[in-house]
Amino acid sequence: MKRRRYLRRGHTLLELMIATALGLMVTAGAVSLYRSQRDAFTRASDATHINEAGVVSLTLLGQQIQMAGFTPVDASPENAAPALFGCSGGRPTGGDESPGCEALASHSDGIVIRYVGDSISTWPSATGQTTDCLGQAVEGSVASEGASGVLVSNRFYANKSGSTSETELYCEGNGRPGYGQPLVEGVEQLRIRYWPAGALQPLDASAITSNQWSRIVAVDLCVLVQGAPLGRRMRYVDCDGVASLGTDTRSRQTFWRRVAVRNNEEVSQ
Repeated sequence: MKRRRYLRRGHTLLELMIATALGLMVTAGAVSLYRSQRDAFTRASDATHINEAGVVSLTLLGQQIQMAGFTPVDASPENAAPALFGCSGGRPTGGDESPGCEALASHSDGIVIRYVGDSISTWPSATGQTTDCLGQAVEGSVASEGASGVLVSNRFYANKSGSTSETELYCEGNGRPGYGQPLVEGVEQLRIRYWPAGALQPLDASAITSNQWSRIVAVDLCVLVQGAPLGRRMRYVDCDGVASLGTDTRSRQTFWRRVAVRNNEEVSQ
């Protein structure tokens, strides 16, 4: 009787194999679900980062372009240089009176934006001075009311960081000339086209003549933002409208904006 009870309570090899197979199936399903959820979260986070970088870049550049040529009512313009100057496939170099262009490996465009600022039109420094795009105090400004203001010159371009090797949107302000600092990570390319008064289509900076810079009525901005590596090559459309297959496993997206130039002297007259 004891022997029969023992045999009834035992498991056959077939039952053990079935139980093991079911366990493996459940485990494999759980692992697959975890991986798919993790990949979905990674893609969603990456898309959010790309969108934020694109929106922030266009907002920042748009605000600066809208300030181009601005002069407070109690200030007198102190220079004859145009409010805007751009470079095709390069970043601006040299002084504001005779700016030049230096080619970039990213083939990203650059732009110089100039205006007269004071402690009201810009965020004041700790000492009440006018600041540039990096929050650096620009020498010559006065904190008191009735101040004449000071010329602010900000230079924007996209380039690869020497420390992180990540592409970023840079700004170099005249609070510390010659030292650009990153503002937005992930901006791979900046493409800028200009609308001179009376033009039928936007032009690259290389096609703008010296006397046209003071007659720019609008600027078309495009930023190409890259995300994190996702394990496979993906297609995207660049700022020139060309569909391409990425050379790496990063996702990319372009963002566009048209900004009116409100303060250019010859335009506002």
